[in-house]
Amino acid sequence: MFIGEYSHSIDEKGRLSVPVKFRADLATGAVLTRGLDGCLWLYTVEEWQKIADEVSALPITQKKARSFSRFVLSGAMDLNLDKAGRINCPKYLNDYAGIKNKVVITGMHNRLEIWAEEKWSKFRDEMEKNSDEVAEELENIGF
Repeated sequence: MFIGEYSHSIDEKGRLSVPVKFRADLATGAVLTRGLDGCLWLYTVEEWQKIADEVSALPITQKKARSFSRFVLSGAMDLNLDKAGRINCPKYLNDYAGIKNKVVITGMHNRLEIWAEEKWSKFRDEMEKNSDEVAEELENIGF
């Protein structure tokens, strides 16, 4: 299970250090793709297979389903951690997420999200202000 919030930097070669506590889960490989809200999603290979199967099962006769499938699946990149526990984030994904140097990696149970630091700060600040309203709208989440 991925949880927590971690600040990191992209090095001059475009590599990102994965938090130590997650490296064992990603040791056999990972998949990085475009996420929603302008972040990147990083999955274990096993979890990605489940997601890819679900997305692939969306009806190709529906335009929104085709568009979402293209968005998620075409952006995906197989990655392996190097010996130092880093991944090499492709430029097209960094460009999508607005990542230049500083990032925040957030654990989201079955995936990691990788955010440009400024985007994460803006999202977090807004959510902290509106968390009561959001929770009220999601009354069935079981807290």
